[in-house]
Amino acid sequence: MIPPSVQFAAMADHIDDHLQRIETIGYTIVADAIDLGLCDRLVEALDRIVADDGIEPAGNRFEGGHTVRVYNLLARGELFAQIPVHPTVLPVVDGVLGSDCLVSSLSSIDIRPGEIAQPIHADDQLIPLPKPHPPTVCNTMWALTDFTEENGATRLVPGTHLADSSPHSDDDHASIPATMAKGSVLVWHGSLWHGGGPNRSAERRIGIAMNYCAGYVRQQENQQLGIPQDVVADFEPRLQELAGYGIYRGLIGHIDKESPAALLGSDRGEGMIWDRIRT
Repeated sequence: MIPPSVQFAAMADHIDDHLQRIETIGYTIVADAIDLGLCDRLVEALDRIVADDGIEPAGNRFEGGHTVRVYNLLARGELFAQIPVHPTVLPVVDGVLGSDCLVSSLSSIDIRPGEIAQPIHADDQLIPLPKPHPPTVCNTMWALTDFTEENGATRLVPGTHLADSSPHSDDDHASIPATMAKGSVLVWHGSLWHGGGPNRSAERRIGIAMNYCAGYVRQQENQQLGIPQDVVADFEPRLQELAGYGIYRGLIGHIDKESPAALLGSDRGEGMIWDRIRT
């Protein structure tokens, strides 16, 4: 049996390797990250939601004419609460954004046969900061099916997280497919240029877009209003914090000098930064 201290050291080395790749080329792939049974249960749950709610493709160029998306998944059932805090993925994101990061959005992307390529874009290009800049966004794509070049694997432009601008959606950009097996997770810097690939196959390409942002950045989906408080109250403490029920560095996000966690009946003893300044 491998001692816990050795296991921890091996995991730390593994995380460092992923962080080095993100720093250098803008992305990494965590292979065999997710239990395949969980992948299947997620697909079943998503198909049920789509059928029950009659969800159809949005029809615009960005979301796709043959792509079915389900948003606000943390409000859709307990199964989805496992995703943001998954132990093989969250430590990598923490290494990019810090452990006080937030869930920015959680949605599914089901690229179906006949879909064309999504415009190449950067996930942080609406944030008005000069580029390149420290990561404000770190996003992940969970492969619930195999991702191949034929079925629409995410297209990447390596190294563009260091570019001094964001891409223009009407331009052509040389890119490579992030091919990966079912159960793998793609993690990328929010400045990296990328986009969903075209699906020229007869199969669906199903993924979960688990997106994170730094604790000082506004979330893409409004987690505090989008998820009922009684649902959040059942989340584990780390997921409550990821959803925004905490204070960033003792200041940002407080309510009358109290943590939003108090709304859930939780007292984590989070003090304000002002209280740490001695007179």
